[in-house]
Amino acid sequence: MTESSPPRYYAHSENAHGEKHGLLEHLLETATLAQSFASQENYKKLFYLTGLLHDLGKYQNEFQSYLKNGGKRGSVPHASWGAGYARVLGFLETSFSIDGHHKGLPDNSSWKYDTEPYKRGDVLYFEEIKKIFIAETNFDETATEKINLSGFQREMFIRYLFSALIDSDWLSTEKYFNPEKSILRETVKLPVDEMILKLESELSKKSKEGEINKLRNETLREVLNKASFSPGFFSLALPTGMGKTLTSLSWALRHAKENGLNRIIIVLPYINIIDQTAKIIKGILGEEMVLEHHSSYNEEITEDETEDPLKKRKILACENWDYPIIVTTTVQFFESLFSNKTSKCRKVHNIAEAVVIFDEVQTLPKEVLLPTLQMLKDVQATMKTSFLFCTATQPAFEKRQGFAGIEEIKKLIDAPELIYQKTKRVEYFLIKRLEPIDCDTLLEALIKENSPTLVILNTKKSALELFNHSRNIGNWEKRYHLSTSMCPSHRKEVIENIREDLNAKKNILVVSTQLIEAGVDFDFPVVFRAMAPLEAIIQSAGRCNREGKLGKQGGKVFLFKLIDGGMPDKTYSACASYAEEFIKSGIERLHKHDTFKEYYSGTVRLFVDPDKFKINDSRERFNFKTVSDSYHIISEATQGLFIYHFNDETKKLLHSLEYKEFLSRNDYRKMQAFTVQVYKYFLIKNSSMCKIMPQGFMVWYGNYDKNIGLSVEPLDADKMIL
Repeated sequence: MTESSPPRYYAHSENAHGEKHGLLEHLLETATLAQSFASQENYKKLFYLTGLLHDLGKYQNEFQSYLKNGGKRGSVPHASWGAGYARVLGFLETSFSIDGHHKGLPDNSSWKYDTEPYKRGDVLYFEEIKKIFIAETNFDETATEKINLSGFQREMFIRYLFSALIDSDWLSTEKYFNPEKSILRETVKLPVDEMILKLESELSKKSKEGEINKLRNETLREVLNKASFSPGFFSLALPTGMGKTLTSLSWALRHAKENGLNRIIIVLPYINIIDQTAKIIKGILGEEMVLEHHSSYNEEITEDETEDPLKKRKILACENWDYPIIVTTTVQFFESLFSNKTSKCRKVHNIAEAVVIFDEVQTLPKEVLLPTLQMLKDVQATMKTSFLFCTATQPAFEKRQGFAGIEEIKKLIDAPELIYQKTKRVEYFLIKRLEPIDCDTLLEALIKENSPTLVILNTKKSALELFNHSRNIGNWEKRYHLSTSMCPSHRKEVIENIREDLNAKKNILVVSTQLIEAGVDFDFPVVFRAMAPLEAIIQSAGRCNREGKLGKQGGKVFLFKLIDGGMPDKTYSACASYAEEFIKSGIERLHKHDTFKEYYSGTVRLFVDPDKFKINDSRERFNFKTVSDSYHIISEATQGLFIYHFNDETKKLLHSLEYKEFLSRNDYRKMQAFTVQVYKYFLIKNSSMCKIMPQGFMVWYGNYDKNIGLSVEPLDADKMIL
């Protein structure tokens, strides 16, 4: 380093006003922001240190010359300098975070490779750069204490710190380059008292007459009495129709108030549930208080939205979840927590000091169950977060011999079994004692009921065969088919038609795959369900006599096995066989609240490796990239097919896009409503009807049937995604 080094150092090139971003200004602003994201007092100095050190490498003459004269982006690496200095000082959490603040959190070996030269003193000008940095920032090497965490909690803390650094760095940079955009990010605090009053007002309007409504109110009172508990893990086990959404939200608001928590995050397994849940909450608490974040959400500000500041603010909030109430998907939530990528990790620090409500938790893939629960335990321990598990079928998540689950999950309802007994709405029946039957025998049983009937099968092949078989049999007024062979727009239209027919008391037959089991609030008097895992059976029963209007007789749920009925995969088949054992030992067990927990623990013990991809081993070794590559909620690789022949709208949409060089997120959002996900095998077999467009998406030019979706032979149906 020479005496001719520039006296003024910069972090970024010129903005629109021709001004350069001062490096000291950027470091101090990033450090202050990062410190504000710390959930505990003893974290604050380390968060500040991380923000202060992150761009140490920009004091290099080479970097300042790059800003002045230009050059290839990334041609002067700088992240390793701050990471190396942090390692020399012994702040390994900071070192990991800074090393990954451009490329993503690294694996341990990569971090060591990047920082070892600084530890050995082999980096030219390192001491001179340190002196300039210390002189500019008045940095005191001894002023920050180390955080006393180890193992998984230390790994989680690095993720937390990394997230805070990324958000702070990007917010500071955005403020410099785009102050108008920065101003739009006005932080909206959780107005908990106002929200509680609004929710109380809404609940007071609901009927208090009848046994079910009285039971709902009693349950709500019991749950709210437990809102003052300290942050931790909680469960709310309620049968379908007991007001789980508003009960859980009421508890979460009061729990947030009692513990000074900042936001509520509602995590749901399916996008169609998000739409209806968000709509309910917005209707009570206000559109401006609720952010939806999922793959179908429009994340791009288009020209016609430039005058809508609320829309803009929500789009920006999708980046970092700085919002009072967030409704998101299981995929978005967990794949952010386990990710090493900067854009996905940016939101993680805002999971701190939050109430997270998981709905339908039984849908979590069992193959990643142990790392999922371990991550939640680490978030809770390091970030002062509360987790509420809501479901009608509560899984066995507790710690037990041979299973490293959650040490304590507090029940919000002391005796849920009494509620389940009082809200019994269906009777279960076995067809032929579950001996395999053919389609003709099944149809005879369906016709005999002479009632609006829902049939749920395990594969698209079975659903398609039964639907085709039923076309000219029976006296149903209408017949419907539902599966993911149909694009979302088509499924939505069919679901609305089914609802209208049910309300009109029409005698209809609906043949569906298991997509109907959660989030589609149908109410049929009769449901037929092919043998499946127990959670699927209980969820299917939730579509029967849902509102309890059939009196003492109740609804009917028939369980059956089809000859060559098929199963989605080996684990599903094994769990279905285990459920069959449970049911045959006494069908009344299906009405007992704790049956599912017993079944769930058995399936995990007998049929599933709950850490199939050895993610916990990778976390223990601080291999962040390996963890990110290994953890997936949806494991099957699929390809989206845009349906050209769906209707005139899809044809016009494709013609409007085909000559665009690049497609926006808004373009992809529009296409998603007319896209079907398929396995690669299907593409290979039907390649003559598919075309890859220059922008990278794929179009299906084959037939599309207005009853069944993608038109394929029955034997090929299961090559598509279930």
